[in-house]
Amino acid sequence: MSALMIDVLGTNLTAEDREVIAHPKVGGLILFSRNYQEPKQLTELVKQMRAVKPDILIAVDQEGGRVQRFRESFSKLPAMGSIYKHAKKQNNNPKTVLEQAKFISQKMGYLMALEVQSVGIDISFAPVLDIDDISDVIGDRGFHKEPEIVTALASSFIDGMHQVGMKSTGKHFPGHGSVKEDSHIAMPVDNRSKESIFEHDMSVFKSLIKSNHVDALMPAHVIYPQVDSLPVGFSPYWLQTILRGELGFQGVIFSDDLSMQGATSAGGYAERCEAAYDAGCDMLLVCNDRDGAVTAIDKANLALNKVSEQRVKKLLGQPQITFEQLASNPNWQQCQNLLFS
Repeated sequence: MSALMIDVLGTNLTAEDREVIAHPKVGGLILFSRNYQEPKQLTELVKQMRAVKPDILIAVDQEGGRVQRFRESFSKLPAMGSIYKHAKKQNNNPKTVLEQAKFISQKMGYLMALEVQSVGIDISFAPVLDIDDISDVIGDRGFHKEPEIVTALASSFIDGMHQVGMKSTGKHFPGHGSVKEDSHIAMPVDNRSKESIFEHDMSVFKSLIKSNHVDALMPAHVIYPQVDSLPVGFSPYWLQTILRGELGFQGVIFSDDLSMQGATSAGGYAERCEAAYDAGCDMLLVCNDRDGAVTAIDKANLALNKVSEQRVKKLLGQPQITFEQLASNPNWQQCQNLLFS
């Protein structure tokens, strides 16, 4: 079962990279800043990956703001939390501000997707659907403090992605914005009531699932004790009863990175992968730890799941243009005129 998404070491594939990618359990790759020098090199790296496994899903975190893996030669995308503020500086009418912010969001989603797919990458893990509340690790990665505005701007951003043919990944279900700790380095616990979580943070996810905007989701490495004792990504109740059952979500569920501190409660890498997979994740991320990835490949018991494989295949992209053709594309040019810092 090709359930694992791993990373590679540098700007070209090593013999070990090729061996790991070729393993039947590996179905996805995620790229980081260390894998990028310039667009031509990146395009060649992606070709090397597909030479090993043609239908592998290739992803990146290219959200904008402080989370943008490819910077030199790519457009400098604004933080999503700055879009509404930027629109507000230009107009005082709340209705006009929202419409302008939605327009910019749509163009930024289009621009991000067009550039990422032009080098052969399928998806960016975007957009962030978390509320910009007390979380430092989320902050201006979230579109706004109000769920209704987050929903409106995220919908527009996804519309832009979809125009290019890129599928969306909403993160971090059911919402990481209202908990202070950073799950990269801690195990966050959100002690709010179930009602508060469902009506506030999760309302964004619920709305976008209902409107068929969300193609994939990534759960938060957060424990919500008033709902379940397990972190969301390891919780059958969260992923199967609530997300699949009550919300009717039919898309891909990615685990968040299983090398993060917030994932260590499940044990070693094999145990984490098994726990996330059994809970309902379709694809499991093991990043920035090659020994951990090899352990997961060698030891994790991941039974064949044809439904998961079919879901993941729907995320594969089809580039519209090459990176070299971007500058002469009128839609790309229009998006450039809307960039701000």
